[in-house]
Amino acid sequence: MAYSQKVVQRFEEVLKNPAAHAVGRFDPKDPNVATGMVGAPACGDVMKLDLKLDDNDRILDVKFKTYGCGSAIASSTMFVEMLTGKTIAEAKLIKDKDIADALELPPIKLHCSVLAEGAISKAIIDWEAKKAKRQHNGGPK
Repeated sequence: MAYSQKVVQRFEEVLKNPAAHAVGRFDPKDPNVATGMVGAPACGDVMKLDLKLDDNDRILDVKFKTYGCGSAIASSTMFVEMLTGKTIAEAKLIKDKDIADALELPPIKLHCSVLAEGAISKAIIDWEAKKAKRQHNGGPK
């Protein structure tokens, strides 16, 4: 199995300068932060995605922590790129195939893009739950 040049380049760039590639986290107590975390026990990959949003459901910033292979880390950098500036509605349209195609993932590594889509979905669910709770308590919509 050979990694695509896109995967290798993204992985190496993250190793050289993690902060420049959105590696990190936001304060989990921040009401405008949503988190999605997923793992694949079979291969040991774990992705944690943090979204920072405004009151209009727009993703202002993205952070991630990923433990796993080069394809998992490259998939995380790709979802940072795909999510930043998007609304939650637009983020829901991002699918694992979009990530896999953008990175030219080999078939044996498609589970990394599936994991990335799962992290996005979990973060969206977290955001929608936080938003519903705020609305229930009379806060901003």
